Amino acid sequence: MTTTVPAPAVTAPSSPHLDTLYLSEPDMVAAGVKDMPACVDTMEEMFSLLGVGDYRMGGANNNSHGSMVLFPDESPHNRMPKNGPDRRFMAMPAYLGGEFHTAGVKWYGSNIENRASGLPRSIHTFILNDADSGAPLAIMNGNLLSSYRTGAVSGVGARHLAKPGATTAAVVGPGVMGKTALEAFAAGVPTLNTVKVKGRSPAGIDSFLAWIDETLPQFTTVEVVDTAEEAVRDTEVIAYTTTAPIGSGNYPVLDPSWLSPGAFVSIPSCVNISDWWLASGAGRLVLDNRSLYECWHEEFGDDAFETVGIIGNKFLALEKNGEISEGTVVDIADVINGATVGRRSDDDIVVYSVGGMPVEDVAWATTLYRRALENGIGTSLPVWDSPELA
Repeated sequence: MTTTVPAPAVTAPSSPHLDTLYLSEPDMVAAGVKDMPACVDTMEEMFSLLGVGDYRMGGANNNSHGSMVLFPDESPHNRMPKNGPDRRFMAMPAYLGGEFHTAGVKWYGSNIENRASGLPRSIHTFILNDADSGAPLAIMNGNLLSSYRTGAVSGVGARHLAKPGATTAAVVGPGVMGKTALEAFAAGVPTLNTVKVKGRSPAGIDSFLAWIDETLPQFTTVEVVDTAEEAVRDTEVIAYTTTAPIGSGNYPVLDPSWLSPGAFVSIPSCVNISDWWLASGAGRLVLDNRSLYECWHEEFGDDAFETVGIIGNKFLALEKNGEISEGTVVDIADVINGATVGRRSDDDIVVYSVGGMPVEDVAWATTLYRRALENGIGTSLPVWDSPELA
């Protein structure tokens, strides 16, 4: 399972001289940021550490998604940005133990209007730190880092929760998240050979199809469908990677009647599923980290699903209201570590909520940093020969 390059032995620094490694996006590619099978293995290792508590994130409960700067709808200041779709700045810090034993923070700004200029919606930078001295080990471009770790989490879920021997996948929302989720499915479930695609724009669908043709030759059958229902019906491994404005009334609806026995659904985006079905016990409900959702409930209240949109927030709200019995909702880390069962039968329908966590960035960034050191990739930048104040 482990693909992490072992950490160097911890030794006391022999001098105060300090450098940091800069990794551009091309450097990240050279270091293997797009190596999805290795990323899936790394995320699996990360979850195993989460299951035994060998990690820390931000916030009072050590499980915060991050700290976000939001903007007002109207402002008296001429240059202050105004609220808009995905208009924010965010910092996501974490420490991860085990063979990683590093800390780091992802910092990004996001503005959906970037796309008109050919830029990504969000622009990410990641700083990796030595967990003992706190020194910056690396400053790296974080866009591919973030995209691939997000997809890989779906791949870990599919590896442990999909029906054995599954052959048919579906992607509802064929954007960046859809691409990396499907690539991770392929790594986690190598028997997949058919994919159904539901998108909004012909250009987006064409881009997705070209990417499958270039990247995933194991998918010998590719079908473009007109509705989410067509994508979901008779499909074994499903990714919902859609986007929508805040508020459950805006979220795409997944009708449980579309799901076949044995279906696995990974949801790293906003999707709504009826309360009655979630509470009925008809499906197995799995979280990427319960404490993450508890933190969202602390920050946004028990209606966090309305603000955050990740379906696991609804799992917890229904559980708190007594509509879902305690123990029904389980963590993927406990499945990986053997503390609980994931899929209970071949016919079990599994809904997997993916919220995204900075420990994922730390895990993949650490692996890539060590690969870069081994292979002489990146640019060494001086911090100081000796600090002015110490």
